[in-house]
Amino acid sequence: IYSGEDGQSHFEELEMALTVSEAGAMSTKIPIESIFFRDTSEAGPEVWDYHVAPRRQLVVHVRGYTEIEVGNGEKHIFGPGDVLLADDQTGQGHISRQVDGPRFQVFAVLEEHVDLDRWRN
Repeated sequence: IYSGEDGQSHFEELEMALTVSEAGAMSTKIPIESIFFRDTSEAGPEVWDYHVAPRRQLVVHVRGYTEIEVGNGEKHIFGPGDVLLADDQTGQGHISRQVDGPRFQVFAVLEEHVDLDRWRN
C-alpha cells in the first residue's frame, strides 16, 4: 500500500524478481534497519481505524488473516505467506481488521534509502 497524490492510500501489486539457483528461487538482498515480531494472541479481535504506516516496512504474515482497506474502499485479505509493503506514511492511511486470528506477523523495517524498484520484475 502506498500514499497517492490524492492523499489516500492505494494498493499496488508488486512482483519480486527471483533468480533460480541450486538453493531455489531467491531475490537479491533487501537492506533492513530492524526486524520485530507481532503476536495478537493477547490482543483479541482488533480493528485499527484509518492510520498511516509508522515507517516503511514489509509485513510478512505467518498466521491469521488481516483485511486491509484503502481510501477508495478497496479491500484485500492477507494471510500466511503474504507479504505487504506498508508504505503509506502520509495522507488518510488505511484500516486494518483482524478477520481470523490470532495473527503472527514479522515486520522488517526498511532502511530509508531502499528503492524497491530495483527488485521488481
